[in-house]
Amino acid sequence: MNKVKVGIVGFGLSGQVFHAPIIQAVDGMEIVKVVSGNPQKVKQQLPDTEVVGTIDDLLLDEAIDLVVITSPNQTHYPYAKQALQAGKHVVVEKPFVIHSEEARDLIETASRHKKLLSVYQNRRWDNDFLTLKQTIESGVMGEIAHYEAHFDRYRPQVTDRWREQEGPGSGMLYDLGAHLIDQALHLFGKPISVYADVFPQRAGSKVDDYFHLVLNYDKMRVILHSGSLVTQHSPRFQVHGSQGSFIKYGLDSQEDMLRQGGLPGQPGWGADREEWYGELTLASYGSIQTEKVKTLQGGYERFYQGMFAAITDHAPVPVQAEDAMDTMKVIELAIQSNAEKRTVPFR
Repeated sequence: MNKVKVGIVGFGLSGQVFHAPIIQAVDGMEIVKVVSGNPQKVKQQLPDTEVVGTIDDLLLDEAIDLVVITSPNQTHYPYAKQALQAGKHVVVEKPFVIHSEEARDLIETASRHKKLLSVYQNRRWDNDFLTLKQTIESGVMGEIAHYEAHFDRYRPQVTDRWREQEGPGSGMLYDLGAHLIDQALHLFGKPISVYADVFPQRAGSKVDDYFHLVLNYDKMRVILHSGSLVTQHSPRFQVHGSQGSFIKYGLDSQEDMLRQGGLPGQPGWGADREEWYGELTLASYGSIQTEKVKTLQGGYERFYQGMFAAITDHAPVPVQAEDAMDTMKVIELAIQSNAEKRTVPFR
């Protein structure tokens, strides 16, 4: 196989900013078709790529190896299933699907058709998360007792984007929550139980724009939080263990660079501001010492490099669909917990 030929379904913010530039930056991958109702927008960014009107048109192309689903959340399940049944490998933008049973069905469908299925949980390759993961895995903080992750914004006005309108899979929990939950499960596995407070906080909002989740891991608690009315941000991550703590402010730079036309490999790609380097505070021999921890370089391109290796060399996919299914289960349990005002067991 000389090239992995890619078709993208949808060319909104996700396809335009988070997928197309990353795929283009990966040696051995080529975007050959895009499903979009706005051919002019696609051609401005991908002048040599064919634009078609429907996923059916795309799937008729036998040369396409990989289909990337970046259309609205409620289409993820039917489009991914259709692509798998057509004999294509599939990447689905997060959130994977709306319901965990849909995730299970897609996993079974991929297995039956002997095709690869993965979910674009790109924030596993954020520079801050990579640094946090390495620090936790080093063991310097001892036994972890408290993990807290925030994805806060100041967006007081409700916009006309589909993510902020009523419908399946809309709202902040499915959007930013899918990232925070995936990161937590990637570090710690499945929780024992889930508690959640989820509601629309902004004036005029019809979907949730605030969530506060508590995942129970016996003697450890994981807190995942997002709000839309936050002008002064708290730490992005804070982790406390039996021997020390790690605190990190700021947000990975890759999204801003992509929005401004940046690409992997350019100077500063995935780098962090020095003033945002994390602080590691350790208790040692009766004294408390704090040191800066240089942020590792982020790299969203590693996801599609992983997909290329999986397709061409039988490597594992970069994000297992089973992991993404567990993320959907946590979202479902969070919705149940909020509705019933109680902690619910993970099952």
